[in-house]
Amino acid sequence: MSIIKNTAAAVLVLFIFFTSCSTAPKNPFWNDGQPVFEVQQLFADERFPNVITATDGTIVATWGREHFRVRRSEDGGKTWEPEITVANPGFQGGGTTVDENSSHILVFVEGGHPPAPLTVYRSKDHGKTWNAEKVTIKPNSLGHIPSMHMNEHGITLKQGKYAGRLIRPSRWYGNGNGREFWDEHYTNAIFSDDGGKTWQASEPFPAYGTGEAAIAELSDGTLYYNSRRHKSTDGLNPRRRYIAYSSDGGQTWEDLWVDEELPDGAQHTDYGLMAGLVRLPVDGHDILLFSNIDVPADKKDEDVPFELRTSRRFNGTVWASFDGGKTWPVRRVVDEGSFAYSSLTAGCAGTASEGLIYLFYESDGGGKIARFNLAWLTGGKDWKEFIKP
Repeated sequence: MSIIKNTAAAVLVLFIFFTSCSTAPKNPFWNDGQPVFEVQQLFADERFPNVITATDGTIVATWGREHFRVRRSEDGGKTWEPEITVANPGFQGGGTTVDENSSHILVFVEGGHPPAPLTVYRSKDHGKTWNAEKVTIKPNSLGHIPSMHMNEHGITLKQGKYAGRLIRPSRWYGNGNGREFWDEHYTNAIFSDDGGKTWQASEPFPAYGTGEAAIAELSDGTLYYNSRRHKSTDGLNPRRRYIAYSSDGGQTWEDLWVDEELPDGAQHTDYGLMAGLVRLPVDGHDILLFSNIDVPADKKDEDVPFELRTSRRFNGTVWASFDGGKTWPVRRVVDEGSFAYSSLTAGCAGTASEGLIYLFYESDGGGKIARFNLAWLTGGKDWKEFIKP
């Protein structure tokens, strides 16, 4: 029996290797000194971006507040196919996830602003067609089944005993989204070991008043969790990003700290802003990219009416860390103008997206996508110069 189990495990590991573009042996993010940067408009209305890279290298952007839609690019983001409507009506739940075991893509669509009914759609052809399916989400120890909106994309774990697990950030809204409920809000995750049919809700992130988060797996299998915090309930700074870790595949989160290098939205308010996060597929290195806005404070929070606290969302910026999020020595402005919620993904070796990074963000009442490489982000410097000995 043990031989059968070990053989099955070996087959799973090999299957993950051959279906996952991010584990390709070639290093697609080597700095060749030729910066690439361009921006295109993808959607002209609505909100809420998620972007992922399918296992064949197709870039898939998901979007929508009223109509959940998808756009695809098979040529590395040079051109984009027409919109595909997945759900009408449909409210973006975030957490778009590529199952690198099967190459399927899962999207989470809610009936409206949560708490609201959830429908999961699956694509077996890299985002061309979609079918609704029933899923089971099991509550955590508090009896809570979280909502999905609005979080960065999910990931497939690749390291250790949890390899093959799907995990995406999620969010407990308590009794509602009103400010009177913010004290009970917390971010967490849901994970699946059966390809997305059954999901388990994790324990809470170790800070309440949180929501809208992102997860990356580091090279040692540790999960790095980066969260927005729209209300501080413990006196810690709510204007910078909150970080915690998991060593048990996303079941629990610990070692909370506030990253004073990363802003959480405009710095005149505690309101925060959803951010993008991706780990670049460079073997043996924990290169993380983070996107948000870089807007210093010009007023005290109490001087800003609540309805104006989102009025200074501009100057979209990408930060780079070369030590798994401990420090962020590189940052570069992507768009000096309108910039709000954002999502990041990295290209796939051996495809048209190889060596490229994609930032999908809200801007000027619609959705734009920036396509660039690491050479552009570092200003032409070799990224290895930023690695501490």
